[in-house]
Amino acid sequence: MGMEENDNDTFVEVANRLNDLADSISVAEVECMFSGEHDSCNAIITIHAGAGGTEAQDWVGILLRMYLRWAEEKGFRADILDLLPGDEAGTKSVTILIQGRNAYGYMRSELGIHRLVRISPFDTSGRRHTSFASVMVMPELDDTVNVDLDEKDMRIDTFRASGSGGQHVNKTDSAIRITHMPSGIVVQCQNERSQHRNKDMAMKMLVSRLYELEKEKKAAEQEGLGGVKKEIAWGSQIRSYILQPYRLIKDHRTDYEVGNVEAVLDGNLDPFIKAFLLWQK
Repeated sequence: MGMEENDNDTFVEVANRLNDLADSISVAEVECMFSGEHDSCNAIITIHAGAGGTEAQDWVGILLRMYLRWAEEKGFRADILDLLPGDEAGTKSVTILIQGRNAYGYMRSELGIHRLVRISPFDTSGRRHTSFASVMVMPELDDTVNVDLDEKDMRIDTFRASGSGGQHVNKTDSAIRITHMPSGIVVQCQNERSQHRNKDMAMKMLVSRLYELEKEKKAAEQEGLGGVKKEIAWGSQIRSYILQPYRLIKDHRTDYEVGNVEAVLDGNLDPFIKAFLLWQK
């Protein structure tokens, strides 16, 4: 009897170790695909509400939670750098910094328009609504990357941080907004209590945005696209999240799809990321 118990314990231990090994191999497999110049960097992610009003602003909040849960599961640190609350519910736009090994390598798969189809909780008639949100993903660049920045081209404003939080809301004008006049890019950071640290982070965000802009221009020239900007609306989505009339999340680039919607919205994004990296190869 004792022998059987030992065999059972051994079997359970071997099964657990095999699962751990399979997880490690899966992670190593994905990490082998990180060949981009900045894949090892931290990631700066901005989510904007698109067509759909309050419904779209709620969708931004759902995506934000999904990315925060994904980062937590990975053991990465995630900080909200800037958040503009929605008019009635949800979030108009939010910027987060995800810090961890290959954070940008993982997260660049999320760049694009995300489409949600569901019965709207904000519609008293219970009709089905389609909402859109755009996700912008940039690497947090270190000081070795040269981006031509002239102080004369920048307007730096300070303001009081917004949002809930009682004692945690800044009572001083420590939040920073930087407007880069030539490109029209505006970045802001209100995460830190120190104005100096908010300014440093806002400058990093600006450098990353300008770097990405330059990269897009070069890619557009090579492909002869002339820099066509897609609207945050129908037809340009990279992934659809359908909660009604059936439940399915489908990536339109890779055709990878999953029926367990809850798991994905709870942060189980790795299968989509892996499918994207394989497709890109």
